[in-house]
Amino acid sequence: MNKLLLCCFLLCVCFSQAISQDKHFTQFYASPLTLNPALTGAMEGRYRVGMIYRDQWRKVLDNPIKTFAVAADLRFDAPGKRVQEDAFGLGLMFFTDRVSIVDFSTTQIAVSMAYHKSLGSSNRQFLTLGIQGGLTQRNVNYESLNFHDEFDGTSGYVLTTGENLPENNFSFTDYNVGLNYTAEVGRSGNIFAGVALHHFLQPQISFYENSNEGDKLYMKISGQLAASIPLTNDNRVSLLPRVLVAKQGPHMEINAGTNFRVAMGKYGGTALHIGGWARPVRNDDGMGLDAVVGLVGIEFNNVLVGLSYDLNLRALQANQRQGAFELSIAYLGEYENEDILCPKF
Repeated sequence: MNKLLLCCFLLCVCFSQAISQDKHFTQFYASPLTLNPALTGAMEGRYRVGMIYRDQWRKVLDNPIKTFAVAADLRFDAPGKRVQEDAFGLGLMFFTDRVSIVDFSTTQIAVSMAYHKSLGSSNRQFLTLGIQGGLTQRNVNYESLNFHDEFDGTSGYVLTTGENLPENNFSFTDYNVGLNYTAEVGRSGNIFAGVALHHFLQPQISFYENSNEGDKLYMKISGQLAASIPLTNDNRVSLLPRVLVAKQGPHMEINAGTNFRVAMGKYGGTALHIGGWARPVRNDDGMGLDAVVGLVGIEFNNVLVGLSYDLNLRALQANQRQGAFELSIAYLGEYENEDILCPKF
């Protein structure tokens, strides 16, 4: 394997895992800081701490692909006395993804800021601008790879390779920007719409220093649309449709579905979420339905827990049991029911 082939291989690893490397979560609204910087501080409280874990292809891999993110953000009032309830958001996010097949990992730490501008004295509409900057590190373990000159002809790949390998890790800075619009509709309905631009500077992602234009990280643009629609007068049952469309280079994915929220107990402090989703994707082989998803969640007081499972339809047709499990947990501090700035799931 020469230098050119190795470079191509490493790039193929990066882009074949492009969805997971780019913070792909089925429960995308449970990880707002990886979805859109404008969602920083968009919450029903003063601070929020959350984590999300994705475990992929456990049934077909000895060591599944694992993705994990943890984030914390704050919302505080804009200075000065005014009728509009403008607010600032400040957040910190840590993300890691590990592809165990070749021991390839991506780690990122990012800081985000947002300004939530109230559109009118009634404070029923907000327009938010958010920015995010982070440092990303990528690493590959060469000991997990085999080269032709390591084969001794009998017992296996036991010799030392003579390949001129680059450093096995590198770092780059990355920047994202986003807009989000929130509006209260009627007595208790809400609508949320946002757009985000990730990697707009298209950083170099090659392990080699003398990289070329083909080694840049594709810019990604995504759009999100969500709503909260009460189905009963007392707002104990609600419909929560969600749509996410993301395009990055030649690839595109759509996550579309809905959840039902059912309040439980006398005062409705606990609620059950249950829903279903579909995810069409477009890759080199065209557009197709990649997976269907089942989700269940529970909210009690200011704690949110979500569980979901992706069933890969293409793998199912090939008699394989590929899928992905996700667990999300979020805690909202100084919970305020009056401000509805971000959907929960």
